[in-house]
Amino acid sequence: MVENYAILPCNGLDKCAGVISREIAIKLCENPKNEIICPVYYRVAEAKYNKIAGKHPLLVIDGCQTRCASKLSAEKNLKISRQVTITEEAKKHKIELGSNLRLLENENALIEIIQNGLNNTEVKVTQSSVETSFLVKFEYETYQNGKFIFRVPKNQEVWFNENDCWVYVIGNRARIGVTDFVQQNLSDILYFTPPEIGAEIDQFGEVGEIESSKSVFELISPVSGKVISINETIVQQPELINENPYESGWIAELELTDFESDKELLIGFDKYFEIVKNKVKDVNG
Repeated sequence: MVENYAILPCNGLDKCAGVISREIAIKLCENPKNEIICPVYYRVAEAKYNKIAGKHPLLVIDGCQTRCASKLSAEKNLKISRQVTITEEAKKHKIELGSNLRLLENENALIEIIQNGLNNTEVKVTQSSVETSFLVKFEYETYQNGKFIFRVPKNQEVWFNENDCWVYVIGNRARIGVTDFVQQNLSDILYFTPPEIGAEIDQFGEVGEIESSKSVFELISPVSGKVISINETIVQQPELINENPYESGWIAELELTDFESDKELLIGFDKYFEIVKNKVKDVNG
């Protein structure tokens, strides 16, 4: 059975993945019941495209991990029904994309794979995280400065790096995120760009990005390992990081590579709590 879509493609036509996104949208619109939402004109014809989005399930086709189409849908408060990221699909199907804007054999093969998947509702095209059974229970110490209250987990399973990211370790698995200090300094968080499932992350390597109205924060992983799960909820609701960066706003889960070595460069609760207090005093004078 073919599902009908309102299609919001990537607008990055200066990159191969963006061109592929546009081509898939055009091919899908060979079915006259599908309609394209132009990411450029959406800002000047909002009523028109909101009407289209209201008629059909929304399909978002991002070119790369920047996820400009997903960010636009979040900005317009649209509910995504299905989402595809071209670079993730290329990696999953072991297809190497060219560096120019011409659609050659590899690119056209990927277009066909993705289009066939989208035309079959039984096939799940988007790369999703594994089911998580990671159970955590945080205990907190708080530090108040004026009207701001900073919580820091004091569990012995929790470690920190000096980049204000935390890791909760159980066995050979870990959950990571940012601390209260990060989310309060960023203020209102607007977007979250997750790492790719299956990505091999080095300790102190980048493991995602958070963007607020004030700045962009690169998440520096406290540990090395393989990404096995991401918090897909905060891709659509990044404000959960503001609400609770430890529980509902966690970032990703990793299968650890060598935690005993990583631990030598991490900080326990006592030292990190003092670091946070000093940072808060410096920021607030």
